[in-house]
Amino acid sequence: MSGFRFPVGRLPDEALLSGLATGDPELAVVFVRRFQHRVFGVAMAVTRDKQLAEDVAQLTFERAWRHAQVYDSRRGSVATWLSTIAHNLAVDALRARRTEPMAPEDLDDLVGVVTETPEEWALADETSSQLRAAVARLPREQARALVMAGIYGMTAQQIADAEEIPLGTAKTRIRAAMTKLRTTLAAPKRGDHVQ
Repeated sequence: MSGFRFPVGRLPDEALLSGLATGDPELAVVFVRRFQHRVFGVAMAVTRDKQLAEDVAQLTFERAWRHAQVYDSRRGSVATWLSTIAHNLAVDALRARRTEPMAPEDLDDLVGVVTETPEEWALADETSSQLRAAVARLPREQARALVMAGIYGMTAQQIADAEEIPLGTAKTRIRAAMTKLRTTLAAPKRGDHVQ
């Protein structure tokens, strides 16, 4: 690696990702070491299962290696891209494991992970921070319905049954939460103006 002007460990994230894509073993090791705590943190925050989180982390790096060429820096940092892959794989792993809906009393903990996560550093992406903040501002019953539908893929009927509410109320909570999120996330931020 004598062609580099500075140590491999100080290469930018994008350069390490490119090295991973080319199969360079030294760059691949540095890439994994740089992001392993973040990826594992995201997986652990979602799954709450160490073994499953380790499996998800492994799959995340495999997917990053296979799809490195489609990474687009205009859509976010490498860390954000990896966090998104890890989050999606963790959610998929939970869905595959779960044969029955989550107990309603466990949902408050999950909403807490989405809104007040101590692993916030693992999901440092600006968009996910905005999303967590928007979910935190929702009324609790709307946040629960949103998490049940969005993360666990439950139908409105399943949510109504789990929450012991009428079907129409479950649909209204989901729709209201989605509308509030769209409005909040689409609102221009301070300093965002056309000159």
